Amino acid sequence: MQLFVTILVLVVGVLVLGYGADVFVASASKLARRFGISPMVIGLTVVAFGTSAPEMAVNILAAMNGNSAIAFGNVVGSNTFNVLVILGICALIKPLVIQGQILKIDIPLMMVASVLLWWMGQDGALSRFEAAIFAVGIIGYTALQVKLAMKERASVKAEFSQEFNEGGPAPRNILLLLGGLVLLIIGARMFVYGAVELARLWGISESVIALTIVSAGTSLPEVATSVAATLKGEKEIAIGNVVGSNIFNILAVLGISGMLSPTPLLADLSMQQMDLPVMVLSMLLLVVLAKTPGRFQKFLGGFFLVGYGAYVVELIGR
Repeated sequence: MQLFVTILVLVVGVLVLGYGADVFVASASKLARRFGISPMVIGLTVVAFGTSAPEMAVNILAAMNGNSAIAFGNVVGSNTFNVLVILGICALIKPLVIQGQILKIDIPLMMVASVLLWWMGQDGALSRFEAAIFAVGIIGYTALQVKLAMKERASVKAEFSQEFNEGGPAPRNILLLLGGLVLLIIGARMFVYGAVELARLWGISESVIALTIVSAGTSLPEVATSVAATLKGEKEIAIGNVVGSNIFNILAVLGISGMLSPTPLLADLSMQQMDLPVMVLSMLLLVVLAKTPGRFQKFLGGFFLVGYGAYVVELIGR
């Protein structure tokens, strides 16, 4: 009975997190538009941060509660899940198109951030100073995205304007913004409690729960977005969503939660020796996928999924 209640709390926590993130992003976007902020800037900042809102809420709460394994494992697990599972599924559906800015700028930046995290984690902790480096990095990355976006075609700018043009009444959007924030906090509390309790009931470490259930749960928005984009033929959106999410997870989620947390985000020995290297390896596989044309991508997509399955089996066997 206790196991059923714990799983129920986890599921409800995910649903509340997802809904809270949607409300938060929508109201923040309309509020920003109301105060005259460019629709394109809104799309590249408010919405970009909003897609990482579930990870951010879970990480801040977990780190402040001393559940550092969940905070660190959530980001490492989410990034690995994003590449091996989400892009694996997308590649099986339709061959992905990876070119232009994503290939030349975003993927290399994702690799640099991943390797830097791996290097920083070698001493068993992510210090406040190291977290601050990530936080500065996300500011620079966002500024770069906005600068590049300003040079985009008129059709792209028109699409941003159509998507975020409606501002709406400020008082209503402020209330919705606060409501979305409350839902994020409540959902994060339920999710972290459920994850910690599940680890206790099953007799496994919090880091394993974070690397599997927590990371998959907080990545559900990315799953829905990327798979839907692939089915619609919008392949660049599918892969851009994953790459952007991975960059934000490291630079913004770990950077901000690491600075706010009263305790360092510790990485246990298995994370240093196994999980961080697997995350970096998945990024290298993404580079291979990016340079692989045509139908061979379907084989790679299947390989990604099998590889993730083997990784989960290894986690469970710890």
